[in-house]
Amino acid sequence: MFLSHEITDLTDEQEVLAKAQKFAGLTLDEVAARLNWAVPKNLYHARGWVGNLLETALGAKASTRPIPDFPQLGIEIKTLPLKQNSQPKESTFVCTLPLGDLNTLWEQSRVYYKLNRVLWIPVEAENYIPISKRRIGMPLLWSPTLKQQEILKSDWEELIEMASLGKLSEITSHQGVYLQIRPTANNRASYKKMSEDGNYISACYKGFYLRCIFTRAILSSYYMY
Repeated sequence: MFLSHEITDLTDEQEVLAKAQKFAGLTLDEVAARLNWAVPKNLYHARGWVGNLLETALGAKASTRPIPDFPQLGIEIKTLPLKQNSQPKESTFVCTLPLGDLNTLWEQSRVYYKLNRVLWIPVEAENYIPISKRRIGMPLLWSPTLKQQEILKSDWEELIEMASLGKLSEITSHQGVYLQIRPTANNRASYKKMSEDGNYISACYKGFYLRCIFTRAILSSYYMY
């Protein structure tokens, strides 16, 4: 059984997977208790809490930096909130849109590094289940197929091109087959930008998200739903 003092550096991706598998079937409060974490009553003011809990329990090091959670292994941890029918409940946040670094190649992008190797951890997320009693599912280690990689790259290039041409305000959540840009969930965070008439206005940070159709396909290929 996992204990808080067992958080150690993991040196192999199979170690990461094996440790994550120990959480399968546990409730969030069982994991939180081993870390002496308090479980929030709701996630409205605690966005990212579930992900932070499991990242900490696994010993991830990256925190909010634009690199994978296990830099030495190139593995990113992504929790996947599920509805009662075991389907994704919402789109999955990948990373914020780096407004100061738009002139880069796909293979050097934050999105590429974040999605190159992912440890997906399903978690119950129906509103009627108290957060403390939501159970953790069986994790899976995943990398995009060549076809998925091509579509992700195409989506990213289209969206980045528009952003680099100053058309960020024209980008809608409907663009992109698998990857979309939309305001981050923490839409209270904002920055100042100059409007077309030369005045500074507040604007919300935006981020890259994976559509449910994409994560649903990942689940189907691994769990045969």
